[in-house]
Amino acid sequence: MSFSQKYKIFFLIFILFLGFFAVYKVVKGETVDELNKQITDKKTKIEELEKSIETYKKKIESTQAQTVSLNNQISILETRMTLLENEIEKTEITISKTELEIQELDLEINQKETLISQQKQILAELIRTLYYENNKKFIEILTAYDNFSDFYNRVQYIQNIETDMAQSAKTIRLAKENLEENKKEEENKRKAYNEEKTKLENQKIDLAEQNKYKVNLLSQTRASEATYQTMLKNLKSQYQQIENEITSIEQKVRKMLEAQNKFSGIEDESKLSWPTDSRYITAYFYDKNYPYRNVFEHNAVDIRAAQGTAVRATKSGYIGRANFCSTASCYAYVMIIHSSGMSTVYGHLSKISVSEGQFVTRGDIIGYSGATPGTIGAGPFTTGPHLHFEVRINGIPVNPLDYLIKDW
Repeated sequence: MSFSQKYKIFFLIFILFLGFFAVYKVVKGETVDELNKQITDKKTKIEELEKSIETYKKKIESTQAQTVSLNNQISILETRMTLLENEIEKTEITISKTELEIQELDLEINQKETLISQQKQILAELIRTLYYENNKKFIEILTAYDNFSDFYNRVQYIQNIETDMAQSAKTIRLAKENLEENKKEEENKRKAYNEEKTKLENQKIDLAEQNKYKVNLLSQTRASEATYQTMLKNLKSQYQQIENEITSIEQKVRKMLEAQNKFSGIEDESKLSWPTDSRYITAYFYDKNYPYRNVFEHNAVDIRAAQGTAVRATKSGYIGRANFCSTASCYAYVMIIHSSGMSTVYGHLSKISVSEGQFVTRGDIIGYSGATPGTIGAGPFTTGPHLHFEVRINGIPVNPLDYLIKDW
């Protein structure tokens, strides 16, 4: 092998490893170090906010344990708004942290793609050089050396080069695998980023609704404890009337449907589909933070939905009750009777599209959401637009999230 060929191969090997080292240094250099520092700072701030949020939650629980009064309710609302402000700040920092993590992944992905491209070119040149050397005629190789020892050293040298190439090829393969992992991680980060952005928008709406509820409460009671207690009494009476109506009608209609064998041949679907496209829960089943917890335990989930959003049947069944309203104080709802002792209730509807006794299948539109205070069908128990969704088994309310499908 000529000196120039040896020099060329040595040079290529040197560039091969220098390339790996240089790119590794860039990836792990000041740019990424700075990103990591910013990410760490964001994590520290998030941890501080989480501690603050827990403190406010305990304060709310402590106040809720005290005697029901207007002052306590206002105190709870103010603390909850402060808690929401902390959660909004936490979400904003989480979004910022995720942006930095995506930048870091972008940088690593770009550098690894450049690295792989460079190393492919170098390996290709090495292969061409070795191909040239290995395809020399045997007699040409023998006459190029003064003794067998030099010939043997050349053979060993080429074998070592081939071993280095194999190792380099393996390194590139591993780099590709790592690149794919980074791309998948980046995709997940972007998904998380979008979810946090949506969460932030909803948290800001939550805060605005809480503030509006506080203003309305003070306006309705005129800051009078006596007026507040009277209002609570009236609300409890209205709730009990609605609850008694739903319970009695459900029992009556189910007996009639079973007597007529109406459920025969209807597939008993195990899981319920969601009644709206939205999945954001503003109040959970028996939620301790439910605004009207002093009136009744929240036996449903409230799903945020803009006024006029289509509401769909979550499972096949018969319309047991369609309570139409023409005033804001009236609570408009639809109850569907399903097989196996299940029933579902859809509350605060601004419009109802079905009639009692009608059979509906999963996904059929039964009405449109409402709950904006002061609008027709909203009823007295609302602070903003949403759908009140109940699931009952043999007349007893159960947690809807245990029955709604998870894979959406």
